[in-house]
Amino acid sequence: MAPESRSPAHGPTTTDIPRTTPTAEQVRDARKAVVAASVGNGLEWFDLTVYGTFAVTISALFFPTDNPTSSLMLAFLSFGISFIMRPIGAVVIGRYSDRKGRKAGLMLSIMLMFAGTVIIVVAPTAATIGVAASVIIVLARLLQGFSAGGEFASATTFLVEYAPNRKSFYGSWQVATQGAAILLAGLFGFILNNYLSEHSLESWGWRVPFIFALLIGPVGMYIRNTMEETPEFRSTTPSKAPVTDTFTTNRGQMLTIVGIVALCTVSAYMALYMPTYAIRSLGMDPAGAFVSTLTFGAVLFVAAPLFGILADRIGATRVMLPAAIASALTAIPLFALIDGFPYLPMMVGIEIIFGLLAAAYFGPVPALMSALFPAESRTTGLSIAYNIGVTVFGGFAPFILTWLIDFTGTALAPSFYLLAIAIVSVCSTVVVRRRYAQR
Repeated sequence: MAPESRSPAHGPTTTDIPRTTPTAEQVRDARKAVVAASVGNGLEWFDLTVYGTFAVTISALFFPTDNPTSSLMLAFLSFGISFIMRPIGAVVIGRYSDRKGRKAGLMLSIMLMFAGTVIIVVAPTAATIGVAASVIIVLARLLQGFSAGGEFASATTFLVEYAPNRKSFYGSWQVATQGAAILLAGLFGFILNNYLSEHSLESWGWRVPFIFALLIGPVGMYIRNTMEETPEFRSTTPSKAPVTDTFTTNRGQMLTIVGIVALCTVSAYMALYMPTYAIRSLGMDPAGAFVSTLTFGAVLFVAAPLFGILADRIGATRVMLPAAIASALTAIPLFALIDGFPYLPMMVGIEIIFGLLAAAYFGPVPALMSALFPAESRTTGLSIAYNIGVTVFGGFAPFILTWLIDFTGTALAPSFYLLAIAIVSVCSTVVVRRRYAQR
């Protein structure tokens, strides 16, 4: 194989190291950017994960039917419908960020996410206002979906552009933050299900984590408002048509990232789905089942930055490709194990494996994606590519998995979906390595 080289047209590789040592001021600003980007990203993922974590309760309160499975599928369908708004939010907020600045995009996305959370907190249940309750929840999720469409890319661009070096490490904090949010959501699920009665959980307990999320929003707004615009954006002439650039000049990069994001999003939403899977398909105790979410989040939070450091040293794709292949090879065996031995220690062990594989694959991705797009249209390109991947492969994953189990009659059904998506991402990682010279 010919030696790999860097193509200026496709941006620097993720392992490029500056010739000069970063100043203390640059390092300080990069660390502040981690906090500013992480708070909003954490709010987004906390809201998403809590909704999935309490899906069984929410389905009974807002989507009641005579069939519990139908109610659960309606709850997950409302979860998936919000992802339809993500590509729209990606275009609007991404374009806004490329024209007005990364900081402006970050402020807009966190305010919209906060508004959606407020609606969920105060929403009356179906027992009070009937079918209108489900409409309110769907509208809140649509607003959050629109916000989330611009959050990840705006925060990633902001973070990576502030990083003077070690871009994979700094970018990996986007993934670590998601792990922290999943960990926190799992902790809420464990405590509330373990210490509240079913009546208390349904009457007020499920709202507690969403109320907690309301406390995060103002803190994130304040921190983001105190940050300066990124140096790279200040020195760049914004594109006059970033959306057009994404679908023409950068179309190949966009499609490749869609395939790369597939495994990232399915791994995350598979973890979100696991408590429901453990309770409904394996008959595990609800409180114990939430330990699986907690475990996955803890592993992702700790391991993602470590794999980011490794990616800076040896190359992003050299970390991602083995993880994607391992995900494909272990999907069916791991689900067969938990199906055969549906006990908490087995669930925890499997979630540790899933968490390590997800961290290894997802950790280097933010910096890799940023390297593929030019600064003048970077946020728009990242937003559109990322959210197409999330919407197509991840947003309806809980709904698809619930339907697959019901249709096939086997608890192994989720592993088939994970295997198929892992193959897609293996191919996409090979493409980004060969075609775009990303090590």
